[in-house]
Amino acid sequence: MSATKTFRHGQILRLVSSERIANQEDLRRRLAQQRLRVTQATLSRDLQELKLVKTTEGYKTGAALPEEAPAAPPLTRALKEFLLDIRPAENLLVLKTPPSGAQPLAAAVDAAKFPEIAGTIAGDDTVLIITPNRKTRESLQKKIETQVK
Repeated sequence: MSATKTFRHGQILRLVSSERIANQEDLRRRLAQQRLRVTQATLSRDLQELKLVKTTEGYKTGAALPEEAPAAPPLTRALKEFLLDIRPAENLLVLKTPPSGAQPLAAAVDAAKFPEIAGTIAGDDTVLIITPNRKTRESLQKKIETQVK
């Protein structure tokens, strides 16, 4: 998967989990506001690959598809797909990913809205999560590790 596609997928997941996206055109416009220009065909493929389902409330993640098991929540899916290692450092949590995996993982972490997180920074293969103190970092680390198991 290219870095552009990976980033676009992360942005789509962030958008549909944080606001009501009624249809593909609405999603295409929201992506264009972020300077991500996509065709309807590409967007349709992205929605299928991300297993997003259109409901009466708009696109949803984790909705059951006919004859399939429910999809994992966006954070769980992103952790299982991109997380290689967790490295604690005082009040910081460093998440290692394959190249181009940090952006979609950081977007999923941000969308999860953990109260312990003061901020996140993503590079190419590293996500830095900043927490107020060591105790808070330990709590967050346990939550993240639980999602991966």
